[in-house]
Amino acid sequence: MTDLMQKRKGFVSYDYYEINVIPSKVSLYLDGYVNFGWQLDENIPPTSSITGTVTLRFKRDRRIINKTELTRLQRNFEACIREIDMLEESKTSMATAASIAVGIIGTAFMAGSVFAVTADKPMIVLCILLAIPGFIGWILPYLLFQKMTNSRTEKVAPLIEDKYDEMYAIVEKGNRLLSH
Repeated sequence: MTDLMQKRKGFVSYDYYEINVIPSKVSLYLDGYVNFGWQLDENIPPTSSITGTVTLRFKRDRRIINKTELTRLQRNFEACIREIDMLEESKTSMATAASIAVGIIGTAFMAGSVFAVTADKPMIVLCILLAIPGFIGWILPYLLFQKMTNSRTEKVAPLIEDKYDEMYAIVEKGNRLLSH
């Protein structure tokens, strides 16, 4: 009977939280969530899904001190990660769009070149005149993509670094709240 009484005194009720993350961010989430009072649920290991994400399941003592503030910090942490992801995606989004547009224009010139040479009366001069911008339109997208990506990366890198600093400050605040 005393065993049962001791177990009841040690009873802890938990909040549970589940999140899907890309594999490259698993460590970041694990390291961050620990500082908001969450611990990885050892009963259910992280699982991978078809979508290429990993499902992490956490638990936290429901009666944790400063729960409201920790939850607010956790939301700010998640917002920082989303903003970092958006900044990372912005490195290539405009470059991709511009490269595709130039490639399509190059393909249109090449199609005109093919139509010029396959006409009833082949127009070789027109074919050559249309083929030149067509080939340029096929080669230029790669160079354009590289240049635009490098340029955007230079602009975005300090912003990403600032977001990481902000995120680490949030995690540090959470850790201090847990320590008190």
